Amino acid sequence: MNLKCVVVDDEPLAINVIKSYIDETPGLELLNSFNNAVKSIEFIRSNDVDLLFLDINMPLLDGLNLLKSLTKKPLAIITTAHHEYAVESYELEVLDYLVKPIPFYRFVMAVNKGYENNDTSIHTERAFIFVNINKKKMQKIFLDEILTIESLKDYIKINTISNKYIVHQTLGSFTDSLPSDKFIRIHRSYTISIDKVEAIEGNSVEISGIRYTIGRSYLSDTKSILLDNKNIS
Repeated sequence: MNLKCVVVDDEPLAINVIKSYIDETPGLELLNSFNNAVKSIEFIRSNDVDLLFLDINMPLLDGLNLLKSLTKKPLAIITTAHHEYAVESYELEVLDYLVKPIPFYRFVMAVNKGYENNDTSIHTERAFIFVNINKKKMQKIFLDEILTIESLKDYIKINTISNKYIVHQTLGSFTDSLPSDKFIRIHRSYTISIDKVEAIEGNSVEISGIRYTIGRSYLSDTKSILLDNKNIS
């Protein structure tokens, strides 16, 4: 099921960038865009909007006050040139805070949070993410097929049950985009799927017959989480 999106920004160029990102991302549907927050209110109230891309500094009504005015709030991703409103934005439970110019990979990370938080996508479909595996192709990956994610400096290798994908992203940022009850970082070079762990021995885990070392600083937390989830003794 697509996430239905609305873009609100007083800068035409910024609107066009978000529109182009939406066009490149499967699973998103653009309903409308507005260069004035006041003009967007009635549309948002009258339509089923799942995801709102919202600038902050706009004439007459700024983005944060627009959110405060809505009784039924869609998921919101802030898109702004200013850093200083982050704390106030998160107090309004926004999904993410993107600072312009917005890299495409950060857009994708924010949208993935939208999939995770959208009730219909969680309960009626297998959970998934989209990753940018080259400049044009967005690859859909089901979370329950991921085995491990390996750091390759500025890239990561996502190992799934049937394929491997190289993505230009750091392990830390990618791990942060995954549900913490399903994935855990066990080493500076590895994040693993909790459900795919077959055995724990000493300072290593086994997934699909391959052993992965647990880093010393990760050992206590990793064993605590894995033993709790797996009931291994």
